[in-house]
Amino acid sequence: MASNLTKRDIVLDIYEKKGFPQKQVKETVQLTLDVIAQALGEGRNVELRNFGVFQIQKRKSRIGRNPNKPETDVIIPSRAVIKFKAGKELKEKLGELD
Repeated sequence: MASNLTKRDIVLDIYEKKGFPQKQVKETVQLTLDVIAQALGEGRNVELRNFGVFQIQKRKSRIGRNPNKPETDVIIPSRAVIKFKAGKELKEKLGELD
């Protein structure tokens, strides 16, 4: 399996393809990620056409079990989670991996 893609890899890829200064590319990538994180933090979904959607979903409070003490119930509090739903073009690319 291929290694993970890092923010640095993204910056270098854009730099090699477009030739913009690495500092400028790094700032632009970081600002993009900051805007996405801010929107998600405000409870807004982020839709990136042809790529996918980051959706905020609420998980309800539930009762869980501690495997070390199965006789004791543990309350797992409700919380917000982020789900990613791939767009059409990304789904097609993922289909090629099979």
